[in-house]
Amino acid sequence: MTAPPSPREHLARRLLAVADGERDALRDVYDLTAAKLLGVCLRILGDRDEAEDVLQDVYIAVWNKADRFDPARASPITWLATIARNRAIDRLRQRGSRGGTVPVEAAEAVADDAPDALILLEGRQEAQRLRGCLGELDERSRGLIASAFFDGRTYDDLARSGAMPLGTVKSIVRRGLQRLKGCLEA
Repeated sequence: MTAPPSPREHLARRLLAVADGERDALRDVYDLTAAKLLGVCLRILGDRDEAEDVLQDVYIAVWNKADRFDPARASPITWLATIARNRAIDRLRQRGSRGGTVPVEAAEAVADDAPDALILLEGRQEAQRLRGCLGELDERSRGLIASAFFDGRTYDDLARSGAMPLGTVKSIVRRGLQRLKGCLEA
């Protein structure tokens, strides 16, 4: 008797089914991830209506890009959260907002399905690996990456607040992400 798939494996399988055009799989992916992805959008945008609108765009992108998901390269929730983050930042740019970010406490009002123990354990293990790899980066790279990916700040905002050229910020983040990728793949 085989063990049931882990939550990560289940989500990855459903994303692969979305790539095959299965609408029920998209519904499953939505049910499993919408609360978390709405939290990502809400934290970046600070407006629930706008976050919900962006979330709809996220799942349209998932439907159209699911064939690009590679479970060997990224966890399914990381792939989905990256799409949500990028769509939310795009929306910020569209509305011309260059202000700071909304505190993470604003996400407390977002409904969240309680994750089961396996998801929590997997998340902790991934977080520990990520923290270890982030710790190997120089302080400037680590700070810029954390601000961009965990706080939802745009490169423009980071360049202004750090009094650095935009190209420099992008280069530092790109090199830092390459080092992170190498560390996480080791």
